Amino acid sequence: MSDDVERYGEPQDATVALYLMNNDGGELTDVLVAALEDAFRILNEEWSSRSMH
Repeated sequence: MSDDVERYGEPQDATVALYLMNNDGGELTDVLVAALEDAFRILNEEWSSRSMH
């Protein structure tokens, strides 16, 4: 592993750095899209539960 990755403080930052260093933009895009889908699902669930009260 190179020193470039070690300078990132958060594990997520290090993961992104590894994807970028390996020129694996397609897989990084897939991971980011999946994370956004999860976030929107969670927000939708929270919004639905609040409107029921």
